[in-house]
Amino acid sequence: MPRTVLITGGTSGIGLATAARFAADGADVTVTGRRQETVERAAKELGVRGVVCDATETGQIEALAARLGDTLDTLDVLVNAAGGLPPAVTGDGSPLDAVRAQWETNWAQNLMTAVLTTTAVREKLAPGGTVISIGSIGAERGGGAYGAAKAALAAWNAFLSAELGPRGVTANVIASGYVENTNFFGDGMTRERHDALVAETHNKRAGRPEEIAETAFFLASPGARHITGQTIHVNGGAFTTR
Repeated sequence: MPRTVLITGGTSGIGLATAARFAADGADVTVTGRRQETVERAAKELGVRGVVCDATETGQIEALAARLGDTLDTLDVLVNAAGGLPPAVTGDGSPLDAVRAQWETNWAQNLMTAVLTTTAVREKLAPGGTVISIGSIGAERGGGAYGAAKAALAAWNAFLSAELGPRGVTANVIASGYVENTNFFGDGMTRERHDALVAETHNKRAGRPEEIAETAFFLASPGARHITGQTIHVNGGAFTTR
């Protein structure tokens, strides 16, 4: 019987690569994203199920959980890949209002997406299942609001692992370094920035989405059943402190 897999933020970058890896293994994969057109494109490309869901919105997450409840008896793998680097906040408010909005947006996109989605579907997680959340090297190297949210993700994951462990479910974070061919930096990636990030690695290259996907696939494998509550760094040896 094929494994059932839910991947939030599964329409591009790391999420899309992870969905492709599990689909190639014959899993029954569902991907989510915020926009109808990207969800439809990813679902068609991979031959998987696609659901429009903004994982920062509780009503949409509840609808997703209800929909999964109608189609799946259990869930074997949950990958929380939704998130990203929000644009800088601008507007007519005070400087403090802008700081608060920036932090709250990062918190919502990079922590609460995982917390809310996992909470909504946790009762469906089968023994032998796993929860994998995509973190960042920014959690340990001056990542500002984004890094703080990813650091909180790792702390929450340790708590989640302790809660789910007695049920035979593992929970881990993959902290990625610089990964090219994603939408993370938007228009903010320059040649100079790319070269500087690559120079920090030991193997002198950027990571690839497929490498994060392979790490997620391993963490969901029988050989990784005693790995839980951990943050797995996949960054080419880039320094984790600055």
